Parts: sequence; C-alpha cells; structure tokens
Amino acid sequence: MGIIKGIAVLAAGAVAGAAVFAGVQTFSGGAATPDFDKVGDYTSTAKNVVRFKLAPSNDQLAKCMPKVKVEVAVALLTDAKGFDVMDVKVTNAVPDTSFTVFLLEVPASPFGAAEYIGDVNTDKKGNGTAELKLIVEEAFSSTIVGKDRVRKELNHVGMWFADPAGDDFCLGKGAGPVTPFDGDNEAGIQAFNSAPSLPKAPLP
Repeated sequence: MGIIKGIAVLAAGAVAGAAVFAGVQTFSGGAATPDFDKVGDYTSTAKNVVRFKLAPSNDQLAKCMPKVKVEVAVALLTDAKGFDVMDVKVTNAVPDTSFTVFLLEVPASPFGAAEYIGDVNTDKKGNGTAELKLIVEEAFSSTIVGKDRVRKELNHVGMWFADPAGDDFCLGKGAGPVTPFDGDNEAGIQAFNSAPSLPKAPLP
C-alpha cells in the first residue's frame, strides 16, 4: 500500500460520497483539485485526487518559520498516463532556499527507505511550487537483505534543506548536521514531514 491509499484509509470516515470542494483548480496533469486553503490536514476529495499537508519537523523549526505552509496534492493518473502528478506548494518559508523532496518509509529519523523525487525552490518571499510526475500511490522500495528480497512501502513525504547551510537561519551557522538527503550527498536537516497527516506510520 502506498502513501495515497494510506491517506484514503485514514480519511474515509470523514469523506462521504467523494464530493469535490468549491474553488476548484486544475492540474496541468488534467485532474481537478480544490483550493489548498479549503482542506484540512489530509482530505480525499475525489477518487483521483488526494491532498495533505506537511509540518515542520521539530518545534525549533516551527518557531523559526511560524507562518510556513507546505501543501501537497496528488492526482492519481497512473492508470491513464503511467504516472501520478504530485504538486507541492510552499508558502512563507525561508526565502531563496532549495528543498529536496523524498518519499519515505517513516516520516522521522531514522526514516527507513527513502526515494529522492525532486526539488522545491523558494523565491525572495519564501514561496515555491513544484510539479513532480512519478508513481506515488503504489510507491515502494525493493532491495536484498541477506538472501531475501524485501519490499518497503513509501507511505510518507519529507523535505530537507538542500544545502547544509540552509538551516543556519534557525540552528545557527554550522550548528546543524550534514545529511545525505541531496544528489551531491550533502544536505541540511529535515525541514518538513507528513507525520501529522499520517499519524499511524508506517501504514500497513
């Protein structure tokens, strides 16, 4: 089960008839989605659209970015197009900063299996968006452990400061660890994750 099915299971009791919210926008991928401001932590609005939010990964980051919002919407298009479309929208974050985006087995440390799927870059106001085309609903990692092939479900989303110095504004210059969550193997700490939207991690 991937992240989207996990969210749908948690949200099922709150969603009746899969009605679509007012204020509908349109994905470039072709699916209709509601306005980000009209949803809660996670909401399944239609059979082919799922939306949820990421939160700062710790209390210190939350205090340093008190107005930040990270919102994710996924159009489930694999059957029609061969991939899903994930839109990530960041507002009121750190200006002129790059974040890496990962699908994760577990939202917080030690994270488990992880897949690097893209970047979000903020402008001078701390706002940024990205559209990512990939398998999301059925995302998983497969590797060999001993003599057995092991499958790990990627049911969560996490974002890291792409530059190790990206978290200096909050932790202090050089105070944060260098982590491997970027293509050059050097990133800052995890900035946001989906733990509040998927509290029963990892999902079955």
